[in-house]
Formats: sequence, structure tokens, C-alpha cells
Amino acid sequence: MSLDTNIAFFSSPDKADRLTKITRGIEKESLRVQLNGHLSQQPHPKSLGSALTHPNITTDFSEALLEFITAPSESINATLDALEEIHRITYQHIEQELLWVSSMPCQLGTDESIPIGQYGSSNIGKMKNIYRRGLGNRYGRLMQTIAGIHYNFSVPESLWEDLHRKSGKNELTLQDFKSEGYFGLIRNFRRYSWLLLYLLGAAPAVCRSFVAGREHTLEPFGDDQHSLHSRYATSLRMGDLGYQSDAQEKLVVCYNNLSQYTDTLSKALLQNHPSYNNIGLKDDNGNYKQLSTNLLQIENEFYSFIRPKRTAASGEKPVNALIARGVEYIEVRCIDLNPLLPAGIDEETICFLDTFLLFCLFKDSPLTDSKEYEQIPQNIRRAVYSGRDPDLHLLKGNTEISLRDWGHTLFGEIRPVAALLDKAHQTNTHTKAFSVMQERLENDQLTPAAIVLDEMASRQETYYAMAMRKAGEHKKYFQTEKLSAEVLEKYQDLADRSHAKQAAIEAGDTASFDEFLSLYYRQ
Repeated sequence: MSLDTNIAFFSSPDKADRLTKITRGIEKESLRVQLNGHLSQQPHPKSLGSALTHPNITTDFSEALLEFITAPSESINATLDALEEIHRITYQHIEQELLWVSSMPCQLGTDESIPIGQYGSSNIGKMKNIYRRGLGNRYGRLMQTIAGIHYNFSVPESLWEDLHRKSGKNELTLQDFKSEGYFGLIRNFRRYSWLLLYLLGAAPAVCRSFVAGREHTLEPFGDDQHSLHSRYATSLRMGDLGYQSDAQEKLVVCYNNLSQYTDTLSKALLQNHPSYNNIGLKDDNGNYKQLSTNLLQIENEFYSFIRPKRTAASGEKPVNALIARGVEYIEVRCIDLNPLLPAGIDEETICFLDTFLLFCLFKDSPLTDSKEYEQIPQNIRRAVYSGRDPDLHLLKGNTEISLRDWGHTLFGEIRPVAALLDKAHQTNTHTKAFSVMQERLENDQLTPAAIVLDEMASRQETYYAMAMRKAGEHKKYFQTEKLSAEVLEKYQDLADRSHAKQAAIEAGDTASFDEFLSLYYRQ
């Protein structure tokens, strides 16, 4: 059904709960750095709990790359409060460190100086560590220190039930219909995600050290030889300086339906790759260098700026969870840390993300053909490096269209979705967020990327100095409000429980790691 038809249908007052029960969760990465800005060499603080089992505080690639996770919530304010609470508790345990505020790192040193995440002696803990070791051997550790925000989004069962009844697709189970619907959302998101890079991109510059020895098209920032940038850039982490894999460029992952998507990933898990074979599975001492020599060690190695997700059991392949139980929610992975905001994201951004994602769900979503598949990454690259250029054009079908003109067309379609959400919530927050984003479309100097560069210029700061100044400001912000005894006790209990859970997992292992890994791949 059409976007207008869906908006009209869900405008009914008795459908409001379909929209007020949208659920979101945030996974936010931040590097721990020393007070001089160099990457922390300290292990993950034990007082913060086990990185393997803590529900809210873990690590990503590096021992120094923290990941903060909020529980799924129907409340935007509750989500942000939880994220800020995690920041505050963390700062109580890293007195001599800062949380790096930008997506692009700085002052990293050599590749070997970046510590890989440690998760204990259990088989699942070893697997997480070896997977990261494999990433480092395949792509270099430097690339893995780039941080971002992952935004998890789902709509309630009642909304799917309404759409299912309206569709007349009685031959599909509700879960199969949900999976089909989420893949429709994903296709539209991929078509239009360049708009988010323009509006939310906050990584237009990097330290020269980050690209040392690499080919790039960046230029010095004025007379500053320490900082490199692209004049109209939006989000350099989403370009070829970010998480890229030459091997994966030939991996064509189809988002037209669940079976095609899972088939592609399943085959990549079994496809031997010559360059990874050259790395070898183990070193001369029998230590694993990677989990496998195949194109993908696990599904998560495939980088995409949006993923269909299903909660998997411990040790269960994510692709098997999707095949068995269908899509549960989607994960948006193209959101930069906004260094202008203490938590890297705010209510305004979340309101627009919800609006944009609901628009992608409600709008007709044709299947992607080979031509569009080729155009999508080209549009992303253009938006990454030149998104704020008033003359930038994007590929659309058999023609090219200016980003601004295409953006105006999309904003005309998105506006009623913002109004729909505000009507359901009896507020104006989504419409206000929409208006802010519309102003950014009209004036690129209002975008986070432009503001970052403007602050660097007006203060005559390097990228490093700007990020360090913001990190200091944000630390003060999070330390100003004291946590209650109840909150402190809650996180102490979470830390204690996580350590106990890790110990139980380690004590419960009966198979060798080789046997465990073999069983994992035989699923």
C-alpha cells in the first residue's frame, strides 16, 4: 500500500498505540584515551564488570573501545537517560582517562599498539577475541578503532498485524510478512541513506596520522598540516577511509528477501579466500590468527550500514537465527558520534531517525535491480566526500538529480510521517526535529560536519585539539550530576553478576576450543 494510504490508516486515534510503542535501543562506541589523547593501554576496568556478559557496558574491537548498550525502550527520554547514566558510571571508573568524542580516532600509534578485546578463557570468550584478531590481521587494527552509533528499531506486533490484514497476503505467516516488511524498509533506507549522511554526518576531518601510508584525497585544513579534511565532507568513516574490505566488494548481498540475504551470507562463510588463506589459520605455536580462512569469519564481518537482526542464543549463528525465526528488528549503523553532544546523540536526532525509518517502512519499496545496486554505493561515496557541495548530484535511475532537489522531494513525503508520530504522542517533538533537519537541508552550515569545521577554524584548532576540548567538556558534564546510591548499587550489582556469569560460563565448558569452533561452523 502507498505511503499516503498507510499514513491515513494509522492517523485514526484507535491506532495511536501502534506508533507510541515503537521500540529503539542504542549501542554507542567510544574509545578510552589517556589525558594526552593517546589510546589507553589499560585493560577494560574490572570495576565496570565483564565485557563478555555485562548487559550495558562491553567492548568492541579493542580493549579500549567501549560499547554502551541501552535496553530496548518505547521511551526516547528513557533511552537517553539510560545512555547518560552509563556515561556517568563509566567516568567514575576511568578517572585518568577521557572518552574520545569523535568517530574518527587520533594519536593511535602503531597498529600493534592497539590492544584487542579480551573476554576470558571460555570458548565463547576465546572466539570473540580470535575473531577480532582475525579482523586485525585481515584489515589492520587501525580501521577497527573507528567508532559509531548503532540504532536498533522495531515497530510493535499490533502494527504488523494491521499491515498484514490490509495487505491481503494471507498466504504469508505474520512472521514471514514482518520479515518481508523489514526488508522493504531496508531497501528504502539504502536508497535514501545519503540523506542521513548529509544531515547527521559529523566526521569531516581526521588526524594526518590516521591516513599515514594510505592513499587518500583529503587536503590540509588551512595552514594546519596535522589535520586533513574534505571541504564538503559529511562522514568520512562511511567512505573508503572507514571499514572497507576489498575482498567484500565482490560479495553481492541481496536485500530483496530474507532467503536471498541469508543464502549469500551463508555461502560467504564457506567460501575460501586466497589472501586470508595466506594469513593462515594458526601460527607456528598453534595459536589462532583468525577463526577461518573464508571470506567471512562470522556474519558480522560483512559490513553494511543497515542490518536485519534477530536475537540469537549464545553460540548460535546470527544467520541461523534469522532463518529459523525471521527478522525481529533492524540495526542502523551509519550514525556518527556527534562531538557537539555529550552523549553523541540527542532527542532531536532520535525523533528524526524514528520518523525517517517509519517513512522507509510505510513507503512502497520496489525490489532492487542490478543498476540500483551499483548506484547506491556511488551515491554514498558522493555524499561522504561532497555531500554539502551545493552543486552535488546523485544517481537516480537513468538520470542525475541534485542532492538538494531530491532531498526536498523526500522531505515533502517525510513531513506527514512526523506529524503522524506527533499526533499519536500528543507532542510536537517529531515535527520540531523535522524542521531542524529541513533547515540543515536548506543551509549546509547548520550540519554537524560544517559546525565541527567552523569551530576548528574559528578557534584555530587542530582536529585533535577540537576533540580533546570537547572530551574535557563532556567529562565535566557527566561528572557534574552525582549518581544516587540506588544507581551506584545497581551498577555494582550488574558488575558483580557479570563477573559471576563469566566464571560460570568458563566453568561450564566441556569441549576444547577446536571442538567448540567445529560445532559452531557445522550449525
